[in-house]
Parts: sequence; structure tokens; C-alpha cells
Amino acid sequence: MSSLIADRRHSQRWGLTQASSKIHIDIILLLGLISLLGVGLMVLYSAGGQDSSLLIRQLIRIATAFIALLVLSNIHPDRMRDAAYWIYGAGLMLLVAVLVFGHEGKGAQRWLDLGFFRFQPSELMKLAVPLLVATYLAERPLPPSFGRLLVGLVMIVVPSLLIAKQPDLGTSILIASSGLIVVFLSGISWRLIIGFITLCASALPVLWYVMHDYQRQRVLTLLNPESDPLGAGYHIIQSKIAIGSGGIFGRGWLEGTQSQLAFLPERSTDFIFAVIAEEFGLIGVGVLLVMYLLVAGRGLYIASQAQSSFARLLAGSISITFLVYVFVNVGMVTGLLPVVGVPLPLVSYG
Repeated sequence: MSSLIADRRHSQRWGLTQASSKIHIDIILLLGLISLLGVGLMVLYSAGGQDSSLLIRQLIRIATAFIALLVLSNIHPDRMRDAAYWIYGAGLMLLVAVLVFGHEGKGAQRWLDLGFFRFQPSELMKLAVPLLVATYLAERPLPPSFGRLLVGLVMIVVPSLLIAKQPDLGTSILIASSGLIVVFLSGISWRLIIGFITLCASALPVLWYVMHDYQRQRVLTLLNPESDPLGAGYHIIQSKIAIGSGGIFGRGWLEGTQSQLAFLPERSTDFIFAVIAEEFGLIGVGVLLVMYLLVAGRGLYIASQAQSSFARLLAGSISITFLVYVFVNVGMVTGLLPVVGVPLPLVSYG
């Protein structure tokens, strides 16, 4: 979202209208987002069995998101910085509340049920973590000192551990990644980066032993999905069949066999990329990935033009994290990464 906040001089340089510059929205980036949403609606109609009610619900969500976008685009970055600690603190309290009396479903305790409304506090932390880390690191000249770097890492680790406890390891890792991207963009030395990567790699064996049984099963399924073709490996096997059957040019819109005959699970949400590959083929997938790269690239360009360290860190982190979500979803659907329940940004239902 913060990538859409462009200063007036930047807007005028690109020939934007007076109206658009007043609400500080970058039109080029906005058009890219709308294009991806359009692709998502078209594919969702096919993946959802041509259910118009599904499309209407998605349109309502999109309209709500655009209202939020218009509101956020008119909030001055200084006000965001002022609110960062409050948002982060509220998010932490909600995460603790989830562990104490959250709604449990399918073996996980991730939701707060208020009777008339249910929500996941971990969704709030997707913005709160990079927002706070960017705020904290930008309070002093960059690159940050080692002490401030450690404090920033604590800000990342605490909510990540609370979310992993739910358990939701996939979301925990992705939220941690968004905060670490801020740290990376703050200009720390490559020696520290390589040391941190080495430390994380050495901790992987320990992670294996603290993972839940179903999480370990997902990793084993990744290595050999055919060992349980009707159980744990079913999603990946059907996804690969859909992707392979699309070939270069695809079967055509509404013509995918795996999706239309309901062989492909979660085809409207986490596995919608397989529907795209089946119906539009390698060419369609390539076009979609280029669209994602262009949107993220535009976001990074806007970040580079920001007037403050805070804005550069936050916008840059959001832009790169956007690509990380795409990478994880595509890797999951193609069998390169374990299934962790990550949707395809702006395309999946929800």
C-alpha cells in the first residue's frame, strides 16, 4: 500500500492529473494492480465453476480494499510512523488473545471470534511488523548500529514466534521475511547478511524437531508426493497434472479439465495458479509473472524516489514482500516448496 503514496513532484513529473496528485496515488502502479485484479476475476469465474455469487463477493472485497487504499494514500508518512508502535502493540495483544481464547479449527488456533465477526490477528502483523521495523531503524542514521539491529530483530522474532505457536509456520516465516527485508534494505553489511543466513541454515535441523507432525509430513510429501497419492500428496499431484496439461498455449478459458471437473482442490484460493497454467498455458503464466515483476518494480522505483528513510524502507519492503508471496505460492503449486497455504496476491479468492 505504501508504494502507492507518491509525492506531488513525482506525480507531476509523470504527467498525472491534478485530481490524482491530490490523493497521492501513482497511476502507473494503480493500473498494474487493476490489471492483476482483472486477471484474477476472470480466472476466479472459471475456477469457481462459473459461480457469479463468488465473483460478486470478490468484487465487494476489492471495493473495500480500494476504499482502504484511498484512505491510506492520504495519510502522511509521519502519521504512519506515529501509529507504528500502537499498531504493533495492539497486534501483539491480539496474538496473545488468540493463544488464550482463540477459535480453534482444523487443529489450529488462529482466529478471534467476536460472534458477529471473525478475524486473524496475524493478518494485521503483515503490515505492523515492517511498519514498526522501518519506523525504528529510520529514527537514527542508516545503516543501523549493531545494538539497534538486535532490537529490530527482536521486534521481528516475537510476533513470528507467537504466530508459529498457533501453529501457522508459513505465515510466521513470511511475516519474519517482511521484517528482515526492511533490515536488508537499511544498508547492513554483506558480512552480517551472510552470517545471518549461515546461522539460519544451521538451525534448520533444530527446526525439524520442533515442527508439528503435519508440518513434517508436508516436507516429506514435497519430496515424494506419490507416497500418498490420495492423501497428503493429492494436492500436489493434481496441481502438476493441471499445469502439465496446459502445455504452451493452454486448453482455453473455462476449458480446463482438472479445474472444471473439480479434481483440483482449493482451485479458487491457494491453487488458482494451476488453473491459470492449465487454461492459458506457459505463455499465460509467463505474462502473469511479468505483470507481477512490473508491479513490484514500479513499487521499488517509487521507494527509491521517497523523501525519507522511513518511506523508502517501508515501500521497498512491501514491494519485495509482494514478490516473495508470489514466489512462495508458485513454488508451492509447482511442487518446489511445501504446501503452506499462501494465496496468489490479487488473484486468489479472499
